[in-house]
Amino acid sequence: MRDILVWIEQTGLGHWMRESGPWTYGIVNLIHILAVSTLFGSVLLLDLRLLGVWSRRVHIADLAAAVMPAAMTAFIVAVCTGAAMLATKATAYVDNPFLLIKFPAIAVGFINAAVLNTRPAWQELRLRALTARERRQLAVFGGISLTAWLTAVTCGRMIGYW
Repeated sequence: MRDILVWIEQTGLGHWMRESGPWTYGIVNLIHILAVSTLFGSVLLLDLRLLGVWSRRVHIADLAAAVMPAAMTAFIVAVCTGAAMLATKATAYVDNPFLLIKFPAIAVGFINAAVLNTRPAWQELRLRALTARERRQLAVFGGISLTAWLTAVTCGRMIGYW
């Protein structure tokens, strides 16, 4: 792991982040926080709806259509800004356990979303009413997603305190 972090820190991005002035890291960090907030807020709304927290008057397909473009854009921005912040001083995180938890949690959240999109119940949301079994299946995906993203956000926040 140390060799990977050394390589990341020595990339052009790492050099640029360290040498481009005192405001660069702060601005990149601010953009990262805004992106993560947007991503998590979007995911939270959808996951809670999948878990049945809100009335069925809020149709899952309509909510997904509203929040998913924002979530995907925010995910891309968060990955880019997170990579830039990591490259700034990657070797400082060699023994940080939260880094080793955060990245797998993000992978679980991303894979969960990809698998959810392949489920027949998800694909047929607009076409028909879902059965109780299908709603439970979607609730499981919502629970996995919520757990994964809460873990990733919590670990991301804790990285700085280690």
